[in-house]
Order: sequence, then C-alpha cells, then structure tokens
Amino acid sequence: MLLVLSEEHKEHLGFLTQVESSVVSEFGRIAMEFLRKGTNPKIYEGAARKLNVSSETVQHGVEGLTYLLTESSKLMISEIDFQDTVLILGFSEELNALLLQLYLDNRKEIRSILSELAPKLPSYHSLEWRLDVQLASRSLRQQIKPVVTLKLHLEQNGSQTAQILQTDPSTLLHLIQQLEQALGEMKTNHCRRIVRNIK
Repeated sequence: MLLVLSEEHKEHLGFLTQVESSVVSEFGRIAMEFLRKGTNPKIYEGAARKLNVSSETVQHGVEGLTYLLTESSKLMISEIDFQDTVLILGFSEELNALLLQLYLDNRKEIRSILSELAPKLPSYHSLEWRLDVQLASRSLRQQIKPVVTLKLHLEQNGSQTAQILQTDPSTLLHLIQQLEQALGEMKTNHCRRIVRNIK
C-alpha cells in the first residue's frame, strides 16, 4: 500500500533534495527527537543558521520527514511500498536509500511512541439492567410508564467505574436499531476497505 502525500508535504520534503545526505540524517535525528520530546525552536534556528535558510524552512522539512516516518510506521508499509512512495517524490537513489534506512531503523520506536500517545479509553466490563413500570399514581389511576435502568460497568487502567443510564423502551429500541444498522454497515465492502487501510 502506497502512502499518499499532499502537495504541501511533497513541498516540505522537497527541501531534502537541496541538502547533503549528512544533513538529511541530522533531520532524521531531529524528527525522532521531535516525536520523543516535542518541538524545539532552538534546534531549528541552529540548523537554519548552518544551512543559510529560514528556520521555518528547516521546521517544515523536519515536519515533512516526521509525517512521512509516522504515517509509514502507523500503516506498517513494506520496504517496497516505502521505496515506491519516496520514488514518487523524485529523490536521488542515495536519498531514497537513506530515507528507507531511517524508516527501517526507527519504525518500531515510532510505533511504540504513537501507541503511548493514543488515548486510553474505558472498556466494557459488565452490564446490569432493571425494568420499572409505574402502573398508577394519585392523579392517574391507570397508566403504564415503563423505564429501563442500565448500570454500565467500565474498566480503565485496572480500576472500575459505573455509569447509570435511564431511558424509556422506545428510545432503547431506537438505539438498538441504530447500532444494528452500524454493525451492518461495517460488513459492506467499502467499510472493510477503510478498516483494512486503518490497520
């Protein structure tokens, strides 16, 4: 699977053709530092002074390289697909080989950094439910007013929390229909293709 780059990213990566391979290796190191610790404007300014370009140009180059490495690592694209992606950019063979080596050396670390950045969402543990029906009140002798009470137990980082939800049966049926429709939608070829590309 090839990685699709926008024109802006191609423009940012185009700066790498104007510098030597040692500078590209340094940009790779800066990109990894950017992923580990965040942005550092002083590094961009120092590199810009050495290269006689604006710090914004250096920043765009590093960010373009970071995007290339993170998206490739996220999708776990193969060596051949990575080479084909970079080949579209029109780089020299030496630069292509350098970027490939940079990707292969760092993809495991990038994936671990990305997994740490992903939000830790609560997961389902169990569900308790109760159906209450009010048959009459002082003002109305004959009425049927059903209420479904759900106690949803969630687990996050080893600790459990409970959420209490209350609804009437018609709203609950509508919710069930919508969820079944969403599950049915997931079985279509279009959604399967999207999910396959996300993984």
